[in-house]
Parts: sequence; structure tokens; C-alpha cells
Amino acid sequence: MSDITAAWCSQGAGALVAGGVMTSSAALERGLDAFAEQRWRDAFDALAEADAEAGLEADDLGRLATAAFLIGSATGIPTATRAHEAFLEAGDAEAAARAAVWIGMHLMDRGEHAPAGGWFARAGRVVQSNGAAESVGGLLLIPQALGALYGGDPSGAMRTFAEALTMGERFDDQDTIALARLGLAEVKIGQGDVEEGFALFDEVMVAVTAGEISPLPSGIAYCEVIGLCRLAYDYRRAREWTIALDHWCADQPDMVAFSGQCQAYRAELYLLHGAWREALTAARAGLVRARRGDRDAFYGVWYAQGEVQRLRGDFDAADEAYRRAGETGFAPEPGLALLRLAQGRPRIAQTLLREAAAQADLVTRRRMLPALIEIELAMHDVAAARRAADELIGMTPTAAMPMLQAVVATCDGAVLLEEGAADRALERLRGAWVLWHELDAPYEAARCRVHIARALRVLRNEDAASMELEAARATFAELGAAPELARLDALARANANAAFGPLTPREIEVVRLVAAGKTNRMIARELYLSEKTVAHHLGNVFTKLGLASRAAATAYAYEHALV
Repeated sequence: MSDITAAWCSQGAGALVAGGVMTSSAALERGLDAFAEQRWRDAFDALAEADAEAGLEADDLGRLATAAFLIGSATGIPTATRAHEAFLEAGDAEAAARAAVWIGMHLMDRGEHAPAGGWFARAGRVVQSNGAAESVGGLLLIPQALGALYGGDPSGAMRTFAEALTMGERFDDQDTIALARLGLAEVKIGQGDVEEGFALFDEVMVAVTAGEISPLPSGIAYCEVIGLCRLAYDYRRAREWTIALDHWCADQPDMVAFSGQCQAYRAELYLLHGAWREALTAARAGLVRARRGDRDAFYGVWYAQGEVQRLRGDFDAADEAYRRAGETGFAPEPGLALLRLAQGRPRIAQTLLREAAAQADLVTRRRMLPALIEIELAMHDVAAARRAADELIGMTPTAAMPMLQAVVATCDGAVLLEEGAADRALERLRGAWVLWHELDAPYEAARCRVHIARALRVLRNEDAASMELEAARATFAELGAAPELARLDALARANANAAFGPLTPREIEVVRLVAAGKTNRMIARELYLSEKTVAHHLGNVFTKLGLASRAAATAYAYEHALV
């Protein structure tokens, strides 16, 4: 049998056993009709009613378990366990083994690895003791392959997924074929073979959209494909499959499973396109779905909320959202590190993201590198930023997707600017802006314009620089990007000061803090410097400006709009 629904729940006429006599049930008939029409809540209610009346046979218990999983009911695993036992009693070893594998995978998804291992072992014994259940062997290999993949053994995972695919094809088990191809694609993309990985994804999604895959593996396929498209910056595929997932969920409005994850993906698309209010609404809708049973959505919806709140400048709310995302077991990066940077804590941001990137797989690390480059530049470590930029460039396929091209060009341009190559930086950044504009990504396009303006100023084209900054300011104001507006104000003050004195950016920071009444010790703590270094900077300020006291430096700061 090719899918979990068919395996657990054969499509024969529904019947109940009551006192050893086969009897029909109106509730059962309603449940079967609703199940066939993918009205999962109606199917669950009617089948549960029939079960309470006289008890369901194994195949209909399978249907009830599937409906329970899809509506987020906690009864899914207990009902699937009953189905497994009923299949064993009926002598249907194949269906019993298949049910055991899926129970184990649900438990594994919940982080209950010991019970999951027990169910996989049980499924293995059923397969070994009954040759008729050999067709389940391919499905049984999927959790083994996943264990190898997430345990840091991609080569072992590749071999096991390939073996599962061979067995799935041998028995025409479409669910196993789809899951094995998903796994192979993930391994290939993780190893840098993006084109072949996405070719496998597309093949899986053809089967999903053709209705060849059962509901649970179909939802897994949608979410896995979209998630990896995002990590690989394949914006086109991510958008297309998010729209498809949205339609798939809309066609099954009472389905809870996967629906929260769909909202998280929608939130990310809204965020990219500058519809931040809609992004927050989608993330909150996803949170409702997650609480109703789509547990896998918690990370995505909390992280999406944190992103919107960080970009708006609602730092306390963002901090809480990232904390809640982190409670799922996944690091909320690079968002949390960027929040710390925005809060004026660049050293903490640097430590957080360096550690997270060091532990990440290839694809996830690439997703973190742009933020790491931004943080390294904020810490004035241009050499580290260049190493990260070169790594990002080296990880980019020859035929890169437009969004990845935009990210790489922006990062490289920002580093070139700090390296003193303003002309080359300007060329890269203008190319990046065109790509961001074509992608309809207003926030990223506006940030790119700020870099362009800085390059133009170095090249002494003040009029063009002012135009770029005005355009960026208008976009940030429309989006409600308060932190970016504040950065533009700081940039304007620094530029105004350039006409009046020879202070370096670090010396300007010291003068601002002196004007705020800070002692050398307080300044050292805030800027992560030694008191001796602060005193040295302040001595340089006094020498350059011909000043004799902190009071004179304070007056200078106010006269030249540094505070």
C-alpha cells in the first residue's frame, strides 16, 4: 500500500463488530464520507462516535488516528496504538508495522526519542517475522536515515535514504519514495549540491500536488521543501510552494497540522515585501494554530514575531519572542544577535552569532553569514568581515538565485566600503539594489541605499548621496523601521561633524558619552574598552580640537549636533 491512510485504513466498506456480528453504523458511514472528502473534524467526530457505540475495526481505527493527527487531537497516538494492535490481531502484519513506524515518527517529532525507538524496534520485529511486511522496510529506514543526518553523519544518511528509495520503488510505496527523496535532497543541499537537491524536491512536489501522497507525508513535504528553499535563498521556489501550501491548507480548513507552519511561511513573505503588519497578523494566527496542535510551528511563528518587532524597534517584545522561539530547542539566530546589535551590545551579538554559526550545518551557516558580516563591521573587525564575505561568496553556486545574489552583493559591497574600495563597493551595491528592487524587498533595498550613500560620500558626490539617503528615509518611515531611522540620524550628525573637525568615529562616540555626563570608567564599560584607551581617545580629542576640559568637549558636542 502506498500511503499511511491506505495502510492504516483500507477503503473497503465500513463495518463494526458488535457481539461478533457485522453491523452497519450511520456514524461510521458519515465518518467514512467525511474522511474521503478531507473534512477531518467531521470525520474525527463521526468515527469517534461510531467507536464509542460499538468499537471500530483496525482500518477505521487507522482513519480515526489519521483524522486525530490532522486536527491536532492528543488522541492520535493512543488511537494509532489501538489500530496497530487491531492489525496484529487481524493478521495484517504490513499495516501493523506501518502504523508502528508512524507512531514512532510522531513521537520522534515530539522529542520522545526513547519511546520512538521502541516503536521502531517493534516495527522491525514485525517486518522480520513476517515476509508479507517486507514492503514496510523502506519506510522503516527513514527514521534511521534522519537519525544519521541530524547526528552529523550525512554520508550514512545518504546511503540509508538511497536504500529506502530503492525499496520504496520496488514496492511502489509512494509515501516512502517521497520521504526518501526529501531526505536525499536535504543531504545534497547541505553538501552544496543545490541544483540536484532542488530537482529532487520538485519531483516530490509533483507527486504531492498530483494527490499521490497521503495527507501527513504531503504536509511534511510542503514544510520541508519551503524550509530548505528559505535557507538556500531560493525565493522563487519558497514563494511558489508557500502559495501552494496556503491553498492546500485552505482546502482543509479544519486541519490543524501544518497550518501553523503555513502561517509562519506567509509571515516571512509578508516581511520580505514590507507588509509588516500583515506579517505580524500571520505570525499570531500561526501561534493560535500551534497551540491547537501544530507543535512544529512554534519556532517559526515566534521567530517571525521577533523579526517584525525587532525591525520596528519594539525590542522588549522581540526579546521575549526570540526567547520563546529558543525554548523549542532551536537557536533564534541570526535574529537574536541582530537584536543585541540594535540594542547597542555588539560584542554580545558577535559572540552569539560566531558560536551559532560555528555549530551550524553548511546551509544554515550560509543563512547566518550576512548578519555575522554586519556585526563584524559594527565591531570594526574588517578582516573578520572579509573572511565571512569570502566564505559566503565561495558558498554561492554559479547560477545563484536572485535573492542570494542580492545578499552576496550587499555583503561584499559593505565590506569593500570599509576596506576603502568605495568605487568597487558602489558598483556591487548598485547591482544589489537593482536585485532587491526587482524582488520587491523594500527594507533590504533601503538599507542597500544607505550603503550606496556612504560610498558616494567617500567619492565626494554629496548630492547623489543625499538623494539616496532621502529615498531610504522615506522607505524606513513608511515601514515604521524606527531603528533604521535612528541610524540615519546618527549618520547625518556624523556627517555634519566631519565639516568641523578631524575626529574619528570612535572619538565622536567618546565625546557624545562625555557630553552625557559619563565618567571614563562608564565610557569604557559601554564601549568595551579599557579606561586607559578611553583616556587616550579623550586626549586626542583635546589635542585635535584645542580643548582643555570635559566641559569644553561637552559644549563642542552640542554646538556640532553630536548629541
